[in-house]
Amino acid sequence: MSEAYDKDVMGSSQIRKTGEGGRVGADRRKTDAEIRRTKLGPGGTRVAAKRYKDRKDVGTQKQASDRVQQPEKERGSAALSAKEAQRKAYKERKARERAGAGAGTAKDKEKAASKLLTKKTPAKAKTGEKIDRTTKRQYTRDEKKKMVRAGKRLEKDLRKGVDRPASHYQP
Repeated sequence: MSEAYDKDVMGSSQIRKTGEGGRVGADRRKTDAEIRRTKLGPGGTRVAAKRYKDRKDVGTQKQASDRVQQPEKERGSAALSAKEAQRKAYKERKARERAGAGAGTAKDKEKAASKLLTKKTPAKAKTGEKIDRTTKRQYTRDEKKKMVRAGKRLEKDLRKGVDRPASHYQP
């Protein structure tokens, strides 16, 4: 099989036989004798440390789309000068306006305008009513804060020896 190509062609070409495990190119890892990292072997000898495992994707070619960044904009868009880009944007904007101008009658526009101009009803002021909770939590964040602060106040007063009625600490 090695005589299939001329010697001079073989030397200059990129065609190589695949390595073991279907890998592309030769295995360039060091042999056991070349590896410097060693571990203790049987009878006090030094043995080369464990070899690394092969990668899972060995022997498969990576696609160019994975290796090379693909263009995000259409071709030629980066070559526009600032003035050309402005002109292009202006033309696109005018084209959109022309397309939108014909859509809808005067009555539709009037309706939309009156809808925008209508006053919104102000939100009702909060009264002292308690809101029924939809969650399983017993206390709101503010209620918990009040309780914690009342407890800290009680603790501080106990340390100082101040005597106050229990109603003083009720949140």
